[in-house]
Order: sequence, then C-alpha cells, then structure tokens
Amino acid sequence: MRAAVVTSFGGPESVRIVPAEVPEPGEGEVRIKVAAAALNPVDAAVREGVFGGAGRTLGLGWDVAGVVDAVGPEVSAVPAGPAGAAAGWGVGDEVVALQYGMIKPLGTHAEYVVVPADAVTRAPRTADAVRAATLPLNALAAARALDLLDPAPGSSLLVTGAAGAVGGYAVQLAALRGVKVTGLARQGDEEFVRSLGAADFVSGEPAAGGFDAVLDAAVLGGRAVSWARDGGAYAGLIPTAVPAAERGVRVAGVEVTADGARLAELVRLVDEGRLTLRVAGTFALDDAVKAHARLAEGGVRGRLVLVP
Repeated sequence: MRAAVVTSFGGPESVRIVPAEVPEPGEGEVRIKVAAAALNPVDAAVREGVFGGAGRTLGLGWDVAGVVDAVGPEVSAVPAGPAGAAAGWGVGDEVVALQYGMIKPLGTHAEYVVVPADAVTRAPRTADAVRAATLPLNALAAARALDLLDPAPGSSLLVTGAAGAVGGYAVQLAALRGVKVTGLARQGDEEFVRSLGAADFVSGEPAAGGFDAVLDAAVLGGRAVSWARDGGAYAGLIPTAVPAAERGVRVAGVEVTADGARLAELVRLVDEGRLTLRVAGTFALDDAVKAHARLAEGGVRGRLVLVP
C-alpha cells in the first residue's frame, strides 16, 4: 500500500509517499480500508519535529473514515458503538475512528490502517466519508474540553477560534448544554459562528474577567486566561503548554483519547443535524505535500481531507 510519512523534519516538502506493508490487525483490533482521512495541525507539528522521533519513520494522520477490511482475534467480544448496536465488527462495516499517537510508524494517511476496535464507531448515515473524516479528532477534543470546564447551563463561555474546526464543534456542543456562548473569531466569521449557536460574538479584545469559562481553541494561552473571571476555568488544546493559573482560575489541557463510545454520541448528533461537518478541500493522497502547504498558508475553515 501507499502511506504518507516523514523521515526528516521540515516544511510540507518533507512529507513523502512511500510503499508500506499492509498492516495486520492483532487481538482486539480492526483494519480499515481508508476512504478519507483529515489533515490536522497536529500532523504539521509531527512533520516539524515538535514531538520528537528524530531518525525514525513517522506516519501521519489521526482521523479515518472507511470500511472494515479485516478483524483480529477477540473483536467479536468488543462492544461496538451505542447501545443497540451489533456486538463487534464485521468486514464491510462503514466506520469512523481515531488513531491516537504522535509517534507511530503508520497513520491514517494511508490506504489501510489498523486501530483498536474500541476506537471505532459506525459512520454517520447522513454524511459521506470525506465529511465524516473531519469528525473524530476535533469533535472529541471539543467534547473533552467541555468535560474539563463543566460549564453549567446559563453560564457564560468564551470560545476562541470559534470559526475553526475544534472551536466550531465547541460552540455547538456548549450551546446544546444550554451554555451562553460567545465566539471569538475574525469579523467576517460572525454570521457563521452565530449560526452554530453562539449568543454573542467578538472580533477584538474580550473583556478581562468577563466569562465564567474560556475554551481556548485558538491556543492564545495567557491572554485567554485573563478573560476568565476570578475563580473561573480555562481549557487549552495543548496539554504541555497550559498557561499558569491566576486569580483562582482553574486551568487544564485537553488529552484526547480514542473513545469509540464517545465518538458514537457525536455521530448521533451529526445524524440529528446538531453538529456541522466542514470540508475545506480534498486532496489525493499522492498530493499530501500540496495539502500540507495549503494548511501552512492558514485561513482554512473546516478540514482538508486526503483521499487515497
């Protein structure tokens, strides 16, 4: 098969498409024939060497949508998806999954990928594979951030980067909880951010101490902490770069896990029309360098998706 990897760190040009052995599923694992896989900022960070791994071949890609192609031993005993779903996975099942890991020999930017069976759930009925591939990492990150903040219904939440992939999901998920959301984004994004459920919108500097909680999808750090009230809460997307606490503000960083059951809940919201999937563009797997170059240009709304 073909796979996108990096063998030396650098810019988009360091991404290579190489031949690789088709991986075999082990105990409790399934193999997915990849139909689509999103490109995320974390992939650029891996490419640049942020997480280490010098001297090794590093696979790229976390999100996957596709079809179960093979199953390993004991998979039939693994619960699959929400209550009422069939127990286990079979060849031909259409699924989405998250393959966690910064340092791994193969990622989802490939023709086949092996993942733990409990990382998998049924694909949305209402979306094709390209759109579905934009869901796992970003929606799970938004959901986990809200878990950490635990905003009460009626409380005020500022979401930075509200027009971005994680921020957009965060606005919708928080609004569904009955939270009063203010979205921080560029002025031209106001109509879109409000359409996601934001009650208010800001494009400049928010009021210091003006919010019960801040979900910092734009990774602004200390500036964003200052916008939480005394004794409020802050959640950032990079666990190793959580800013210092101040004024009694509780700070935390999001650790995303490959959670098929939680992903099933998010798929249900997609099928109910409550979560919006956004594709900024598609690229062939062979054009992964071009996709990384487009991501590096910035201003992407939604996710770029690679299609083998």
